[in-house]
Amino acid sequence: MIDRPGLAEFLRRRRVALQPEDVGLPRGARRRTDGLRREEVAAMCHMSTDYYARLERGTGPNPSEQMMASIAQGLHLSMAERDHLFRLAGHRPPSTGASGDHIGPGLLRILDRLDDTPAEIVTELGETLRQSPLGVALTGDLTRYTGPSRSLGYRWFTDPATRALYAEEDHAFLSRMFASGLRENIAVRGRPSRGADLADLLLGESEEFRAVWERHEVGIRPLEVKHLVHPQLGPLELACQTLIDPSQSHYLLVYTAIPGSRSHEMLQMLPALAPSG
Repeated sequence: MIDRPGLAEFLRRRRVALQPEDVGLPRGARRRTDGLRREEVAAMCHMSTDYYARLERGTGPNPSEQMMASIAQGLHLSMAERDHLFRLAGHRPPSTGASGDHIGPGLLRILDRLDDTPAEIVTELGETLRQSPLGVALTGDLTRYTGPSRSLGYRWFTDPATRALYAEEDHAFLSRMFASGLRENIAVRGRPSRGADLADLLLGESEEFRAVWERHEVGIRPLEVKHLVHPQLGPLELACQTLIDPSQSHYLLVYTAIPGSRSHEMLQMLPALAPSG
């Protein structure tokens, strides 16, 4: 059963505790309120300000699990705080583990500060959970996919358009790498697991995947330099630095180029291609 007063108070406390700098927002000279404004939190949670305000007043409707997950992420809650939020709303907390989509506040704080760098947070199955604005400008909006297509490895073998972003000379290697990574994931997670489900789907849908899967390769790691082909900027040679959240098996990927190189010059043009707002 929903605890409306408890939910309202918890939301207010967490909103006031968050500062604009914590979520990548400018403070501004005219800010008078402590913490974030309701409209700022509502925007980060992808809901209307009126809906969020009613939850804080304890007069809103019974929020769904999906709505609670969005609020937990928008408020940068820890796993314990997320679970508490779900219980206050009368829901069972989501299972905790490597398959979860809830991003830890530490990774989010770092990503929120990378407004001048292409970056993204992905799961161990290559599902993009969040991108910086320049990350979207570099690779397109990778968070829009649903179902198995959320996984880059799955799209690699089933959606020819996915390969257009990568230099053709790397395609064969990347096919082996994705199959290798999926095989290792299944060895760690076992069956049933989301990785095993993806492998079963691909075995039925992709002849190329079946061929590389039969090689039983493991331990194939990404190349030191990624060769991308941007639709506007052309060929790019990028390094990818990785920060890991082991509790969730989430990875923060940051893309950089050697200063003075053509690729570095092209990255300076990404802000003009980034989504506004």
